[in-house]
Amino acid sequence: MAHNNHTHHLHGQDLPKVLQLLPNPCFALVEANNSHKFHFLKAWVSPLPQDQFLETQAGSVQVLLSSAIGPPITAQILHLLPSLKLIVTISAGLNHVDLAECRARGVAIASASKIFAEDVADVGVGLLLDVMRNISASDRFVRDGFWVSKGDFALGSKIGGKRVGIVGLGNIGLEVAKRLEAFGCSILYNSRKKKPFVSYPFFPDVCELAANSDVLVICCGLNAQTHHMINKKVLLALGREGVIVNVGRGAIIDEKEMVQCLVRGEIGGAGLDVFENEPHVPKELFALDNVVLSPHQAALTPECFTALRELVIGNLEAFFSNKPLLSQVENN
Repeated sequence: MAHNNHTHHLHGQDLPKVLQLLPNPCFALVEANNSHKFHFLKAWVSPLPQDQFLETQAGSVQVLLSSAIGPPITAQILHLLPSLKLIVTISAGLNHVDLAECRARGVAIASASKIFAEDVADVGVGLLLDVMRNISASDRFVRDGFWVSKGDFALGSKIGGKRVGIVGLGNIGLEVAKRLEAFGCSILYNSRKKKPFVSYPFFPDVCELAANSDVLVICCGLNAQTHHMINKKVLLALGREGVIVNVGRGAIIDEKEMVQCLVRGEIGGAGLDVFENEPHVPKELFALDNVVLSPHQAALTPECFTALRELVIGNLEAFFSNKPLLSQVENN
């Protein structure tokens, strides 16, 4: 199959098959210039129900394209695709993939976490700055005419010197740390394990990290261990002046408890790009000037889409040429 990549006269049925379960704008970009290299199978175009369609392809499909926005890749789907060898996901997180089942079946995963790291970190820092310096709130204050009618606006808080606790010091967390060091912040972190290559203080307990931080920035992935890891106890440890920023996944924070803490003034503010039940956001947050909201778009830039397309194609070409994947997830 390796030489099929460069053979333009092959019919679609003879090309390496790449399965998609649902349409996605990024997948459309991938397909646009590469339909001569791969046969893109679109489950949603088939008149058959999805499970029946997958059964018809069971013996031949080796690669599946996936996204956190699409359907989760469950054990049931993997069972219907016994020939599957690779999942290429365009997401930073992997909470939509049954990793244990992939491991059991020997299915490799190629992710896009490094592609997103810088753009997500930019938004994480932007949300922190916005909450602490009241940028969005002061914009509304001016637009609503209050500068004229009410005069002075509430003071923001200095960024330099703040203790920032990063939860999850992976690709994104490291980029957040790098940016905030430039602002003069002190970086602390919690991660699955201590990172030997950084000198930041490590806190194995996230509650202890919160108690020693002015700001918590959530950058980790969502899994069984991190679901609702930021609970009421952690939020209260962060304290009345503390700010929480989330560019990870909504369900890492117990959203109901966070809303109550914000409404009661038990924490100082929040900058949120992700939510538990997207696109639905708790309406209590809309009235709070110390909360900045973003529609889960931290990773979405034109430059990111271009890099993502190149990474997906690179992984497909590597797989069908029996070469190492460009972004294989370790120990999956």
